[in-house]
Amino acid sequence: MLEEIRQQPAALERTLNFELRRIGRLRSAIEKKRPRLIVLAARGTSDNAALFGRYLLEIATGIPVALSAPSVLTLYGADMELSDALVVALSQSGESTDTNFVLERARELGAMTAGVTNEAKSAMARIAEFPFLVRAGREQSVAATKTYTGQLLTLYLIAYALGAPIDPDDLRRIPEWVDEALKLEPEIGEISGRYRFMDHAVVVGRGLNYSNAFEFALKLMETCYVVAERFSTADFFHGPIAIVERSFPVFVFAPPGVTWESTRSLLERLRTLKAETLVITDCGHREALAAAPRSIAIPAKIRRSRPLELYTPIPYIVPAQLLAAKLAEQKGLDPDHPRTLEKVTKTR
Repeated sequence: MLEEIRQQPAALERTLNFELRRIGRLRSAIEKKRPRLIVLAARGTSDNAALFGRYLLEIATGIPVALSAPSVLTLYGADMELSDALVVALSQSGESTDTNFVLERARELGAMTAGVTNEAKSAMARIAEFPFLVRAGREQSVAATKTYTGQLLTLYLIAYALGAPIDPDDLRRIPEWVDEALKLEPEIGEISGRYRFMDHAVVVGRGLNYSNAFEFALKLMETCYVVAERFSTADFFHGPIAIVERSFPVFVFAPPGVTWESTRSLLERLRTLKAETLVITDCGHREALAAAPRSIAIPAKIRRSRPLELYTPIPYIVPAQLLAAKLAEQKGLDPDHPRTLEKVTKTR
């Protein structure tokens, strides 16, 4: 897991170099017939990437986005009106049976289809009208890391194909920002010792980093066996904050931008509750660093654009991945082979 986390700058650079050249075909098809709806289909870590895609695509293109419930098709056999839709499926292996069924059925129902996978010879790559490859190399660890960030990067490219105001030159900076985040590994190794006996936690993120709250919580659950709940800042105030007491662990993604005011309010409330709070941010966001008792700050000022946190999700998840891997070591666990899990999960 640690080695694959470290491979991410190179994997992201490869993905961008190859897929930016291939995205033109999808862009041309969209110019001829712009979708009125986008549907994202995925499971597990890929579903967390799809959650990011929902925010990114709606914010950047104005097209409504739905997260598919595969059982609507696989179990209930419902017929859906998808003739004006773009259906995007995401799977690391490309062999998720229910996700592939959604993709296959969507083509039959008249949708434009795209697939995002790490495996060129997978069923998904064959089914999708527009396949895109996360060129991360074979992922050995059960806990997905480099394929998650690769999927996020590919979703930026799909947004670009849809006409979103995304500058490819900004995307080319992302591997550099990830490399900066990786320099925090020794510091994060020391921080992880503080949480060695943690068995429950909450992870909070909002907007474009909401998906990272889900992904970090998933990594804590599958590699460290920590019961980790995940919430948006807004939802956390609507009841779940009642579980917080003194020394309760709360991890908060704290980017700049429109989500910062609610995040700051949360940090102030957590301070009064004397929670064990740690924020993930970057060194350019001084307000976040001043508002939290503990922080992991990426030693790079990430490019500010509209919205301000647009390019933060990929570099921000890297410290969380490192923390999960280091915490597993602290607990004497093997994050590469979590109990009862396999790399490819097939559901219906």
